[in-house]
Amino acid sequence: MALWKRLWLLFSVIWGVVASLNVLTILLTAEEVERGKALMPLFFGFAVPACLYLAGWLWERWKARR
Repeated sequence: MALWKRLWLLFSVIWGVVASLNVLTILLTAEEVERGKALMPLFFGFAVPACLYLAGWLWERWKARR
């Protein structure tokens, strides 16, 4: 496994734990009206690791062509 994939996996696990704790905290402490605020950390919890994987994959393909 490439080094960037290992680092991405480590980052994704840490990012996912922090994002889920943030969502859980919002859901447990917010009133009904404010529960929609939990959607943004949930979205970024999935979007950021996916974008980073895409960037690493594109970088690897670009380096292989050179």
